[in-house]
Amino acid sequence: MAVGHRQKIIILWIVFLLGILFHTQLGLMPLFHNQNIAISDTHGTGSIAWILWSMLGFFVVPMIIMIVTLFSESNRYRKLQFGVTVFYSVLNFFHIVADLSVKPIAWYQIALMVLLFLIGLLLNLVSFQWMKEQVNHKLPREHQMT
Repeated sequence: MAVGHRQKIIILWIVFLLGILFHTQLGLMPLFHNQNIAISDTHGTGSIAWILWSMLGFFVVPMIIMIVTLFSESNRYRKLQFGVTVFYSVLNFFHIVADLSVKPIAWYQIALMVLLFLIGLLLNLVSFQWMKEQVNHKLPREHQMT
């Protein structure tokens, strides 16, 4: 049985989110070895609330995308979903660049982020293919508007 674009997209988003969760967990691993992970407030904000809200949004958007992908086949949604995948790939690229500027460089984190970037590119490709696929179904006669 062939796996359709929708299923591939949902699975790739799940794999991506699991990787992001592991990226966060890797950052916290020093805590389990009695090492300090505290960083100075280099941006002068005094609060990390905006970072936490951003992280929440970064996780919630793919969750919503996966749910909508289950139920929507509209061409407009396919374009939106593709745009979101491209946006996330751009964000991941800049995240890799930012991680490379942190000293010392955590190469295991870089390796994971490069893998996630490649998964994101695959998600871009499958989403592009789904977007280009024509929606060929018609509503049953009783659901058609007259």
